[in-house]
Amino acid sequence: MLIILIRTIVLYFIILFVMRVMGKAELSKMSPFQMIVSFMIAELAAMPIESPDISMISGVTAIFTLLQVLISLLSIKSERLKNLFSGSPSILIEKGKINKKEMKRLRLTISDLLEALRIGGSPSLSSVEYAVMESNGNLSIIQKAQEKPLTPADLAIAKSPESMPLVLISDGNFYPQNLQASGWTETQMDSELLARGVTSRSEVFFAFCDEQSRLHVFLTDSSDVFATEVSR
Repeated sequence: MLIILIRTIVLYFIILFVMRVMGKAELSKMSPFQMIVSFMIAELAAMPIESPDISMISGVTAIFTLLQVLISLLSIKSERLKNLFSGSPSILIEKGKINKKEMKRLRLTISDLLEALRIGGSPSLSSVEYAVMESNGNLSIIQKAQEKPLTPADLAIAKSPESMPLVLISDGNFYPQNLQASGWTETQMDSELLARGVTSRSEVFFAFCDEQSRLHVFLTDSSDVFATEVSR
């Protein structure tokens, strides 16, 4: 029992290392190649755990001989290798015209294309300027200029720069690095909490700063939520 526990822990960290070396981009794409490798890694890792007679070295060696780590690193350096293993994007609609040749190569029907457009928020094919099938199978849609919604830039409206929303308190846990990045200080935050009857951070279920650096607070024992009117 102890041997199985030790093997499980060791293999867990080895697989975690392999996945981290693969990189976030590789994990987010999950092309067919990456998916097959992930399944094989899981199977190879299970073998030394289920069968104590199989040595750990054999299992680890099998995992690394998949060459996924090496391939991931080479794919960063070479666009050709990246396209070979992960595939390359395919233009299905170009300047409003359907690329029938590319659709035939990908074995896509017009029904498949229309379904993907509807899922992407473009139910009418006539409103699409470009549609690109990415290497991970997702469809990127670029609408025609006259179909795009108006933006503040189109209306010449000045907009203040926005910051990324940051979690300050979650389940009573305080994140000082996020508070510093938000522009607030502990004194300012505690003053805002105290002004609303919150005497301890443990009473806060969730608190965050929005894009305008305004403080939003959800209390643990109440459904009430408050937001400051000023930002920092």
